[in-house]
Amino acid sequence: MDLDAIIARHPQIVLVDELAHTNAPGSRHPKRYLDVEELLSRGINVYTTVNIQHIESLNDVVAQITHVRVRETVPDSIFDRADAVELVDLTPDDLIQRLEEGKVYVPRQAERALEHFFSPANLTALRELALRRTADRVDEQLLTQMQARAIPGPWAAGERILVCVSEDPRGAGLVRYAKRLSDRLHGPWTALYVEGRRSVQLSEEERDRVADTLRLAQALGGEAVTIPSADRSIADDVIGYAQTNNVTQIIIGKSTRTRWFEILHGSVVHDLVRRSGTSASMSSPAIPSRTPRSPRSRCARPKGPRRSIRARMR
Repeated sequence: MDLDAIIARHPQIVLVDELAHTNAPGSRHPKRYLDVEELLSRGINVYTTVNIQHIESLNDVVAQITHVRVRETVPDSIFDRADAVELVDLTPDDLIQRLEEGKVYVPRQAERALEHFFSPANLTALRELALRRTADRVDEQLLTQMQARAIPGPWAAGERILVCVSEDPRGAGLVRYAKRLSDRLHGPWTALYVEGRRSVQLSEEERDRVADTLRLAQALGGEAVTIPSADRSIADDVIGYAQTNNVTQIIIGKSTRTRWFEILHGSVVHDLVRRSGTSASMSSPAIPSRTPRSPRSRCARPKGPRRSIRARMR
């Protein structure tokens, strides 16, 4: 691509194929997406194409599926910068037919591709990756629009999961449960810790436990968030965060304390369900703990056999 000639002509739109490819030797930039960045910086719009296997964050997943390490990749920041993304969806059978007809590669190269990278199973998996990556982008756009226009949530266009964590030893089990639920629902998830006045009373061990639980959430692919309490109930803080971030499901630990104790001392779980105006489904993840229950608990206050509340925001 003659980058200088394009800049001199300065058209409104440039069509640039194969965004992830490496430029020819002697080019100003080693990669084609760097050419695109320069064109954009000069006020020239770009229409381009990229295959799902070239998105950098999916490189390991693609290698696991296809047993081929794709060397030419595009940083996710370049993909996310696009004003609009159009998914060109093609079934594996249709693509295989195009390969066999020589519409993608020359016959010998097409034959090798069909035997290795573009097998029916690989194409099905890559197609699912493309659909999910596009859905993630649409979900981010929806959240951005809701926040920009102060639209109250949730809009259940896609699942978003929130798990409340505390200094309790069973918090790690709740986080792992949230990860498993996220995998089943194919939705993003967040571990939330509400930091209030009682947080300063925590021991060093308890503060370390909260930090370890949040780090575990990040290691498992979730987002770890700590918010200051707005001097109101924990339930209000959680609900406020959930509505702002379009959360559809909340996971919060529940102890097996007596109803009389909850009447005297209150229950975060019942408070959350009542104030959110939602229905709640009960589940029972097996989350044992070898350490005694901490006397100071925020989002989760387990004791004895564990139950959990999963509240679906509507």
